[in-house]
Amino acid sequence: MELPLASAKPAPLTRGACPPLLFSPLKPFPLLRFPPRRPAAGASRLRLRLRPRASAASGEAAPAGEEVFGPRRELTGVQPLVEALPPAARTAAELAVAAAAVAAGYGIGLRAGGGSRVAAVAGAAVLGAASVAGAAAVNSVVPEVAAVGLHNYVAGHDDPSQLEKDEVEAIANKYGVSAQDAAFKAELCDLYAKYIYSVLPPADEDLKGTEVAAIVKFKNALGLDDVDAANMHMEIGRRIYRERLETSDRDADMEQRRAFQKLIYVSNLVFGDASTFLLPWKRLFGVTDSQIDIAMRENAKNLYLKQLKSIGRGLDIDTLIDVRREQLAYKLSDEIAAEMFREHAKKLVQENISSAVDALKSRKPDGLTQAVDEVKIVLEFNRLLTRLSKHPQEDQFARGLGPLSLGGEHDHDRRADDLKLLFRAYAAEVISDGIVDDEKLAPLNELRNIFGLGKREAEGILSDVKALIYRRTLAKVFNTELASVPSKAAFLQILCEKLQFDPELASKMHEDIYRQKLQQFVSDGELSKEEVEALMAFQVRLCIPQETVDAAHTEICGKLFEKVIMEAIASVDGYDANRREAVRKAAQSLNLKKESVMAIFSKAVRKLFLNYIQRAKAAGNRIETAKELKKLISFNTVVVSELLAAIKGELSPTAEAEPSSATTESDEEDDEPEWESLETLRKTRPDKELREKLRKSNQKEITLKDDLPLRDRAELYETYLMFCITGETTNVSFGTAISTKKDDSEFLMLKQLGDILGLTRKEAQDVHIKFSEKAFVQQAEVILADGKLTEAKADQLAKIQKQVGLPTEHAQKIIKSITTTKLSSAIEASVARGQIGIQQVRGLKEANFQLESLIAEPLRESIYRKTVEEIFSSGTGDFDEEEVYVKIPADLVINAEKAKKMVQDIAKVRLDNSLVQSIALLRQKKRDNVVSSLNDLLACDAAVPASKPLSWPTPGELDDLYGIYLKSIPKPEKLSRLQYLLGISEEKANQIRDAASEGTLAVSAQEEEEPAF
Repeated sequence: MELPLASAKPAPLTRGACPPLLFSPLKPFPLLRFPPRRPAAGASRLRLRLRPRASAASGEAAPAGEEVFGPRRELTGVQPLVEALPPAARTAAELAVAAAAVAAGYGIGLRAGGGSRVAAVAGAAVLGAASVAGAAAVNSVVPEVAAVGLHNYVAGHDDPSQLEKDEVEAIANKYGVSAQDAAFKAELCDLYAKYIYSVLPPADEDLKGTEVAAIVKFKNALGLDDVDAANMHMEIGRRIYRERLETSDRDADMEQRRAFQKLIYVSNLVFGDASTFLLPWKRLFGVTDSQIDIAMRENAKNLYLKQLKSIGRGLDIDTLIDVRREQLAYKLSDEIAAEMFREHAKKLVQENISSAVDALKSRKPDGLTQAVDEVKIVLEFNRLLTRLSKHPQEDQFARGLGPLSLGGEHDHDRRADDLKLLFRAYAAEVISDGIVDDEKLAPLNELRNIFGLGKREAEGILSDVKALIYRRTLAKVFNTELASVPSKAAFLQILCEKLQFDPELASKMHEDIYRQKLQQFVSDGELSKEEVEALMAFQVRLCIPQETVDAAHTEICGKLFEKVIMEAIASVDGYDANRREAVRKAAQSLNLKKESVMAIFSKAVRKLFLNYIQRAKAAGNRIETAKELKKLISFNTVVVSELLAAIKGELSPTAEAEPSSATTESDEEDDEPEWESLETLRKTRPDKELREKLRKSNQKEITLKDDLPLRDRAELYETYLMFCITGETTNVSFGTAISTKKDDSEFLMLKQLGDILGLTRKEAQDVHIKFSEKAFVQQAEVILADGKLTEAKADQLAKIQKQVGLPTEHAQKIIKSITTTKLSSAIEASVARGQIGIQQVRGLKEANFQLESLIAEPLRESIYRKTVEEIFSSGTGDFDEEEVYVKIPADLVINAEKAKKMVQDIAKVRLDNSLVQSIALLRQKKRDNVVSSLNDLLACDAAVPASKPLSWPTPGELDDLYGIYLKSIPKPEKLSRLQYLLGISEEKANQIRDAASEGTLAVSAQEEEEPAF
């Protein structure tokens, strides 16, 4: 707790304000003096220790009281006399002295006054007053003597904690003083403070729990009221505060803080509820409520922890009630007490668990038994906690009773493996008889909760244990009960039901057992008859399906068989009859099915095929690639085909050559007749003479169809096809190369390569067609470079077509495609230069050209725009909507709506421009051009009719335009529309017509005058 002792200052009181308490804690008693503190080893200590006072005479040790309260005090002056006289004798002596003083004063006054009675009375009064003053002085020393007597009595007590109230009262009565006398009360407070200081343990020690009771007993024995006692607690707080100011050591500072915490805790318990107003911690020391709560909580926890240490695994009701009583006395909350009790119980359980784990790992003969016993103790302790939590008097017991769980602990993950190991060991012991029921599962579930294991984790462990018990049970009954029962499946089902073991897991275990036996038997590379029979017994008794057995044989025996195959086919040069025989023998001795043998052999062969393919792809050029492919073909012919025949038990692949050839001939009939002209395709089908020369047939069952994509296989086939056509080249001097001519046997090897690659006849035919088309296209593009097909070029292309064997239809398609492409490029260039219009486009369409492929859409739209602009600038004034909106878009293959919008946009722009152009031509006096421009204006208006007349700043020029157009003798409807567009009224129009008919039109007069001028 961080106590701000450095800033603990009393709060100032305003003028006239009353203190909140009945006393002033800042004003210590004058007799309260703490002896100097004796430093402890290694750190400052707070416990008050007085120097032992050795006996000068005997050398005996001082009483325990002197160690707490200091040495005895000596009486001085009249104090011994007061000490010697009891109160009654002291009173009698005081009366006798007073009487004697009065008598003596009377006598002296009488003699001195010459016998005067007044003088005698005065003398008696003077001496009597003096004697009374002396008696008063003696009586004032009595409380001090009583205080010294009390101090000496308590200091001389062998056990100050045994001081009784009667003893203190007897001392007060002895001297005739009251506890409220200042000197006597100060001594009481001093003794109380020193006792508290001695009872509080050093800062590095915890409270023992007896401090509060001892302090309360001592306070009651002294007869101090709570106000004076509380003042002493505050004085001790000041002492701790001063000691903290005097130290500069950080460790010592922390000790002072802990001492202050213990003082707060003990003081609050001593005064109970009254401590809230008797002990002003916050006002005097600036301590917050949370810091006080921490001091109370931490010290209460330490005391309660000591109580819990006395609790073992054998809980009883009386102990639990006592612990609950102590918890309430310590002012510890139920929540914290419950948590501490559970932690204590967990520690007890962890001790048992640690012992059990150590016993398991010790590998001693009785280690498992010891571990199980420890687990049983844990379970019994947990059940006891559970029963007590449901007891009728549970509210009187210590808090925290209930079942335990180690889950969620900070070190649970670290200890998870040990907990699982212990859970496994206990589960194996519980179900060791092979029977699982609810009575056995209950403690297992309880132990799972205690260990904090997840449900799946526990089920997994339990399943493993059941599997182990099930396997042991099978081993015991395999050759006895299981062998004799008529129904093996029913017997195994009963075992699973007793053990509550999953039948699927049991079946998996049966398979594992069979696999282990099979691996054991084939370790020498073969299976004997006895071993086959033993495996059959395992299959029957364990009810293993035949497909499972086949899969096991394929996997286990297949690895051995694959090894034999790889040794046989690893090298073409090293292959011989001995290796072929070894493969055949391995296939028979390993008891593999024919399908499994073929699958294993196919897998090994395809792996080597792929190696050849990878080397071929990695070759530097086409020739090297073809050489690697030839090695692949040779490997298939020499090794694979021979081994396959040996595995099948056939005589020789040579004997199969004839039927294979017959099959080939029958397959050839399936080809499409139109491609029979392909020379390369014909050469892959040898004639009878070539078949006689190459009698060895090749296997076609093992291919790379599923290992390589069609694109890669076709590319490899095409590469070798190119090699068959061009042959192998040899570099000679001067940078020249000589091509070696190949015979048709290369094409037969090409056919074999197609079989290895898994190409169907259609796929191989497509490669030949693609190759022929590619060769024809390359030469045709050179011949038709200018895009023109002449008769000479056609003859030349026909010869090339015959050479490559391409059908006429395909050749014509290629030629047309080339010419179309060339023509398209030329047409686009002409369109860009403006050399092609709608008439040329219609000519191409009549020639059956696909306009979409020849001219791109943007160019077709450009042609349409140009055509429309020509119509609007033709000067005729005609606008044919069907032609512009329907026919021309259809010819150019463009959208009609889009075309219409394009026309309207052009017309809107050109309508105003035509008027401006007409005025300009009018001013230039170009009459014919004015008429053409006005016709263009009418054409634009026909496309986009104007909703109002056109505006112009000089109306006279509009009249001139109308007059000029009138003299051109136009159609009435055009003249009427122009009148509207120019905004000429009917009256004005009639005047212009009359002037024109009379020859007095202003524009005509000007034209006639100009030549004269």
